[in-house]
Amino acid sequence: MLPRPRGILFLISRAAWLAAVLLFLPGDLLADTYTSNVVCRSGLAVERREELASKLRKITGWNNLRFDTVGALRLGTNPLGGSKQARELLSQVVTGSAAVVIEDASKRADVAFCQVLPGKWRTNVQDTRPAFVVQIDFADFESVIGDAPALQAFDAGWGLLHEFDHVVHNSLDATCLGETGECEAHINEMRRECGLPERSEYFHTYSPLTAHSPFISRLVQLSFEQEEAKSRRRKRYLLVWDANLVGGLTEDKKIASMR
Repeated sequence: MLPRPRGILFLISRAAWLAAVLLFLPGDLLADTYTSNVVCRSGLAVERREELASKLRKITGWNNLRFDTVGALRLGTNPLGGSKQARELLSQVVTGSAAVVIEDASKRADVAFCQVLPGKWRTNVQDTRPAFVVQIDFADFESVIGDAPALQAFDAGWGLLHEFDHVVHNSLDATCLGETGECEAHINEMRRECGLPERSEYFHTYSPLTAHSPFISRLVQLSFEQEEAKSRRRKRYLLVWDANLVGGLTEDKKIASMR
């Protein structure tokens, strides 16, 4: 999910991504949750689960969406507002053919905001479904500052939906400058349905004040845009964070080595 610095591309084939680090899934983790293919790993605290559920409720309009006592995602009913496409995506991942585990990866240097990796069942588990692990670094999201509308359009809930779109639609991120990418284009449609600004670019840029300066902080910025109803002009909103605090940036390449 992390946007990468303009001018430096990280190209990775789909096959190479699928050959990434495999994470083993406990046999009992999904044993009683087949009515929902999305479940939280035990290390994801109840408070974090509720934080995610709260954000997803706001996005989808499902006021009774929740994670149950074993951490399985339960969809809501009778939506009030929210994004129809977000509801459709969640329904597809919850009832689909793949098992998805959500894991807390806060303050990990190798995770920036969110990422999804292929999972592997333990050898004693009789399950042949594809499996994925979505890792969320909540601390990264808490390090972001900026305009309120952009903050509402870029949080752990939106990050989770981004990774779900990779799983469900096999969608790709941008590989060229000036593009948002197939996956983020889907998420932008959901933001539009929620009345939020859209992410205008996939790649983040270094702040002009810190890109070539002696300061320890390496500030980067990400832009969002929204068309004003009356004037039809597009208003720009910015998010800023310190690249030294957000994981996933390698010193040798200054890129985010993740999807």
